[in-house]
Formats: sequence, structure tokens, C-alpha cells
Amino acid sequence: MTGKTLAAGLLAMTVSMTLQASDLAPRFTDADGDMVADAPTDPAQWVDPNTLVFAYTPVEDPAVYAQVWDGFLKHMEAVTGKRVQFFPVQSNAAQLEAMRAGRLHVAGFNTGSNPLAVNCAGFVPFTMMAREDGSFGYEMEIITRPDSGIESIEDIRGRSLAFTAPTSNSGFKAPSALLEAEFGMVAEQDFQPSFSGGHDNSILGVINRDYDAAAIANSVLKRMISRDVVKPDSYTTVYTSQTFPTTGYGHVYNLKPELAEKVKEAFFTFEWEGSALQEEFKNSGEAQFIPITYKEHWEVVRTIDQAMGVTYNCN
Repeated sequence: MTGKTLAAGLLAMTVSMTLQASDLAPRFTDADGDMVADAPTDPAQWVDPNTLVFAYTPVEDPAVYAQVWDGFLKHMEAVTGKRVQFFPVQSNAAQLEAMRAGRLHVAGFNTGSNPLAVNCAGFVPFTMMAREDGSFGYEMEIITRPDSGIESIEDIRGRSLAFTAPTSNSGFKAPSALLEAEFGMVAEQDFQPSFSGGHDNSILGVINRDYDAAAIANSVLKRMISRDVVKPDSYTTVYTSQTFPTTGYGHVYNLKPELAEKVKEAFFTFEWEGSALQEEFKNSGEAQFIPITYKEHWEVVRTIDQAMGVTYNCN
């Protein structure tokens, strides 16, 4: 089984659907058609805080990632001239609400949360991590225990399957679309779903027999293996998807334009060699930040949202 058949199935499903999944909330404007909110034209509406607040997507232990990002945030302080504070969010919802409420200025939102953050919180993604050759992304995998008796997707019928969170691309939206489009399998009817709250929780839940199977991002799995949290022989993979964009990094739309440019400069001038970021992310291949656009790089994610009939309530 490959991701190509999933992509074809999703595209076929979108033909008869009408969706506003990529539409910005009414309070935003998009004069240039790039699908993200424009900066306010009135300087009085710009945000220029003394302290920039940064949050990394809450996929794993926030305490671990506060240390991982420390050197980068010190670099951002030097480039922007601002104090930068790490905000250890506990959930995707908390991260989205913090930016929407004006308490979060710079962030890395997970793949599936990017459309919601863009449309409802005014998030402007401009970069992601990539390998040295410029390639990027991760795959959704459905994993199980070697002794579970599950050898294919069909074997999950009547068993338990862990998702991470409703906003997660690889942890919920992509596998849900796959299971229904290609196998006619619907949660609650054909298998028992659970939400673990994070990819690490799902992975450990499978290994510890809390779930029969789980849909996860293999980039998280690789990092857990590199930290010796997970043994390579403690799980087996029954499905691997097409490649998806990874965490998108950006700033809130109304950050003062000059400051927003400094934030971008901090990402693109960061020296990876010898950094904690390099040490943490090298096992999933990342070695630099590259420029991206939401309109181009998140097209496949929006297609999955369309296939699932996802809409965003930004009220």
C-alpha cells in the first residue's frame, strides 16, 4: 500500500464537495491572494512587544523542547533586539487560542493545525525545517506491535486505533480519510478510536498495549528512537503515506512589519552546526530552515481537509 492511492482517492472525493476550509476569518484581509492574512495598513494596529513569545507545537514533552530551542531563541533575541520567551503549550487548542488572543507572536504549528491557525488566528507561516539537500517532510505511519496479529489495514477492524488530536494531519485527518476512502472503515463502526493527545503518547500506548494500533508522524517516531525512548523492534508499520510538509514556523499577522522581517532573519541566519536543534532533529533529517508558502506547501493538507469535509469555526 502506498500514499499514491490515498492521494488519488482524496482528489476524487473532493470533486463534489464545497468547502471554505482555506477561507480567512472576516477580520482578516488578503489583498495579494496568498491565502494568509495581510499586515494591517494602520500602524496603530501593529504589535511591537518588549518580549516575543514563542511556542513549539505540543507534540512531545514541553520541558524537553524548552532546552532544545534555547539556543535558537537566544539567537532570535540577538537578531530582533527583543527578549524571547518560550511558551510550553500543552495542546494544539491552547496554542491556537494564545495566538488568536494576542499572547503568542512566533510559533511552530503542526502540519494539520496550520490551516486553522492561518484562517482563524492570523498565523503567517514562512519556513519549515528541511534536509541539507532542500527536501523536507514526513510520512504518516500506522503502527502496531509485532505480536498484535495486525498485518494490514483490514486487520484493524474490530480493534482499537489511537489518534492524537482532531487538528493533527498525520495523527487524525489523513488516516481518517484513508480508512474511509480506501477501506470503507469508519470510527466507532469498524474500529474503536481513542485520542491520546500526542504522537509520543500514541507510540508508547501501542508499545505498552494500551492501543492495538496508532496513526503517527514518523518524524516523531525517529526522534524517540534516537533518544532510546523506543526500540526499533518494539513496533511494526502496516502503512506509510505520501510525504507531508512538517511543522510550519511563522509569526502572527499583525506583528510590526520591521519586527516580522527580523523574526524571519533569525530563522534564516541560525547556525545549525553544533546546536541543540541539530542534535534533536538530525535523526529525522532536518538541517536547515527553508522558505515556504502556505498556498503552495499546504495544498495537499487542504485537499485532505476538503475530503473530510472540514470547516473552521472562527467565531
